[in-house]
Amino acid sequence: MTKPAPQLIELTIGAPAHGGHFVARHEGRVVFVRHALPGERVLARVTDGGADAGFWRADTVEVLEASADRVAHPWAPADALAAAKAGRQPVGGAEFGHIALAAQRRLKGTIFAEQLQRLAKLDREVTVEAPEGEYDDGLGWRTRAAFGVGPDGRLAMHAHRSDELIPVQDMPLAVDAINDLRLWDLDLSGLERVEVAAPADGGTPLALLVPAAGATPRRLAKIAERIEPGVSVAAWEPEPGRLTRLRGRTWVAETNGAHQYRVTGEGFWQIHRLAPATLSSAVMDGVAPRAGERVADLYAGAGLFTAPLAEAVGVTGNVLSVEGSPAASKDARKNLHGFGQIEIVQGKVERVLRSQAQVLDAVVLDPPRAGAGKAVVQAVASRNPRVVGYVACDPASFARDLGYFLQLGWNLDSLRVFDLYPHTHHMESFAVLTPGDN
Repeated sequence: MTKPAPQLIELTIGAPAHGGHFVARHEGRVVFVRHALPGERVLARVTDGGADAGFWRADTVEVLEASADRVAHPWAPADALAAAKAGRQPVGGAEFGHIALAAQRRLKGTIFAEQLQRLAKLDREVTVEAPEGEYDDGLGWRTRAAFGVGPDGRLAMHAHRSDELIPVQDMPLAVDAINDLRLWDLDLSGLERVEVAAPADGGTPLALLVPAAGATPRRLAKIAERIEPGVSVAAWEPEPGRLTRLRGRTWVAETNGAHQYRVTGEGFWQIHRLAPATLSSAVMDGVAPRAGERVADLYAGAGLFTAPLAEAVGVTGNVLSVEGSPAASKDARKNLHGFGQIEIVQGKVERVLRSQAQVLDAVVLDPPRAGAGKAVVQAVASRNPRVVGYVACDPASFARDLGYFLQLGWNLDSLRVFDLYPHTHHMESFAVLTPGDN
């Protein structure tokens, strides 16, 4: 008979690990602990792993010796210590809230550097930047938020790696426009979840209702009536992939500099209110597109980078915009219709690159969390661009792809890492890559 893992263990916390964990050891076994800090002594509850498992996962439930970097958590439902006292799990999505902001950024730099060394075999010190204009408390930055709906019809969020739904009455990481909707006051029975988008410039928010099985159009219309007037409301059914307008528009209007963007309800846009400006500025400075050049914007989404790239290359240049999502590609066509020098192609990046014979002077990559992958890296490098700008939201997938570039003789010229997800373990980066001499 297999002996179960102990429920509670006392641990001394070591280095941070990618994914919001910290490494500890218990009787020789590695334990990945959440809601802790290096140097702390904690009591942790084992959440995953038996006696025969190679490693365990655990959540901190009590701090026996605290780090000087530990602070009061800004969001009670996500506070692991408060949750343990209440006999429940903490909400996911603010797993670094117990850490002072400056310390969060130091830890993220350590984590990023470790991924570079482990996956790309590159030793590099990493500094994590706060975006210019960030609030001192790291709150009020999310322009997108997704909520579940509990059995009682009330707004809730999932615990980490769990189907358990925890009721919520606020979302301090979100911009005021999302909190002002007070969706937690409504009976949302008939919904599986609600996703909210609120443009950073104060434009009309959109509430996207995802119906549960059996929800009727009449029930959805009733919920839409109860949502704050002046807010657009739409229903999204993943199967069969249908977006239905209930009130107002099925999209939000976003702004970045002089450019306007339409982003449909299920479409992608950078979450942090300062991310579009921060990243587009980094991309334009790093890639430095020139008049007359041919540039590829891969995983282009609604066209955040495509528009300024097209402006820079001018009418004598060309920008190839590639996006796999049909909805995002449709948005891009709406957003970029005034640029004759843009070619928009909807499809898989590797396949599109294979079908395109033209030389590329510069490439911008902004892949999803899984990264671009070896085949795309090889396809990009084979076009011999003078520069590649790589935007990444995951240090592990970026480090893996960087390793592929380095193996092909490319160089990492510069790297900037931005804290665009305060109070979480996530971060965003931008790297400038150039071909080697050989």
